[in-house]
Amino acid sequence: MHVRDAMSSVILTIGPAHTLRQAARLMSARRVGSAIVLDPDTSGLGILTERDILNSLGAGQNPDHETAHAHTTADAVFATPGWTLEEAARTMSRGGFRHLIVLEAGDPVGVVSVRDIIRCWTPAPQPAPA
Repeated sequence: MHVRDAMSSVILTIGPAHTLRQAARLMSARRVGSAIVLDPDTSGLGILTERDILNSLGAGQNPDHETAHAHTTADAVFATPGWTLEEAARTMSRGGFRHLIVLEAGDPVGVVSVRDIIRCWTPAPQPAPA
């Protein structure tokens, strides 16, 4: 299987000035664990994850004052839809992260998470015999 088979095409994109509370609300509403942060000043993509927000809260920071920019992983690793799930899992394992932004022709087309990969690798439950 490939990343295209597992990735979520529901992409949440936010700006670097969004507060962590705003980001958390949007992530919760979309039921996603990460947001792609587009910074027009740097023309770059970064990622803000639920773990980034949790780390900020755990450090006692105010989610109404902390911005996505301050907590974004700017050196994000990107996948392509054609990567195998094994390649994506290996990359996440080596890097110690749980989300990959999926790019096609330089544009974000999805996000693949560890959960997405596990869902593809785990057989669907079989109905109990009658």
